[in-house]
Amino acid sequence: MKALVFLAIFCCSFFLNAQAPNRFDNEVMEIQKKNDSLWDASKPTLVFTGSSSIRMWKDIQERFPEQQVLNTGFGGSQFSDLELYLNELILNYNPTKVFIYEGDNDVNAKKRLRNIVDTSERILQVLQQKKEGIEIVLISAKPSISRWKLRRKYRRLNRKLSRLAEKTDGVDFVDVWYPMLEKRKVKQDIFIEDGLHMNTKGYDIWYEVLKNHVIN
Repeated sequence: MKALVFLAIFCCSFFLNAQAPNRFDNEVMEIQKKNDSLWDASKPTLVFTGSSSIRMWKDIQERFPEQQVLNTGFGGSQFSDLELYLNELILNYNPTKVFIYEGDNDVNAKKRLRNIVDTSERILQVLQQKKEGIEIVLISAKPSISRWKLRRKYRRLNRKLSRLAEKTDGVDFVDVWYPMLEKRKVKQDIFIEDGLHMNTKGYDIWYEVLKNHVIN
């Protein structure tokens, strides 16, 4: 009996893990439909992609009215998820520049930092191989109230991503971590009720940090 229970648990776990790589297929299809209706292929394009901190930045185009900006963020994603959809979420729009926010959920999922960085490095290589001259901006992991206990891991990840950008031509690293702090503690009034996702004040900070990278 115990053997049967173990086998059932193993099979269920295997099935779930096997399905995991495709868990965002439907959401990515919806993102494509939306952006395909907005995208003007004749204009230079900037793509912002990554997890829910990008997905929930609803007024990003309004904040940068002189640019054509597409938001292809998909909530709950990790670097490994983005790696599966580089064509659908980035390359199909032939962007001159892409802003990537991943790593937040990777750390929360207890992935090893080395594995996170290895995946991010593969993403950079693929983007640069398939789109000559593309500029890439890695946005640091942000601090948050709900994940403050993981702050040391986030800071270590940010240092590793910063070093990766330094050694890779055409890649910049933008720090949003420290601008979101006050006296070494995360600001309390820049998040919605869940303590993880940002309100308008939080995105005001991101705008100030990122605007020069968008315009230049």
